[in-house]
Amino acid sequence: MARTRVETRARARALQALYAWDMRGNASGQLERVATQVWDDLAITPDERRIAGPIVRAIASQSRALDEQLADVTTNWRLERIGAVERCVLRLAAAELTIGDTPPRVVIQEAVTLAERFGSAASARFVNGVLDALARRMGRI
Repeated sequence: MARTRVETRARARALQALYAWDMRGNASGQLERVATQVWDDLAITPDERRIAGPIVRAIASQSRALDEQLADVTTNWRLERIGAVERCVLRLAAAELTIGDTPPRVVIQEAVTLAERFGSAASARFVNGVLDALARRMGRI
């Protein structure tokens, strides 16, 4: 149980870093620096950084490809028109699905929880639908 809590907190920390990066115009090459700054400011624990770090690095190195995959499954929504919280949650989960270390249903459920916590119930439903479609397209479910 403790492991799950750390992983959940780590995802929230990754989301905070992504959100800060997104609000700054998501300049390429800046995500890891922004994440370090946010995590230092919030005194994030080493355990949380150990889990959040690979997710942030995956987004930093594959952001264009991840955005293209998300664009393919958000047919009626351009990624830049999606709300910032939802966009960041989608990027986080897409990266985690790509990494492949966590079961897809866990990734989706955690993303839905983050969307509801930092967005709304409507955000959670939207994120659930998009990520379910993405995981299916990736052959993960």
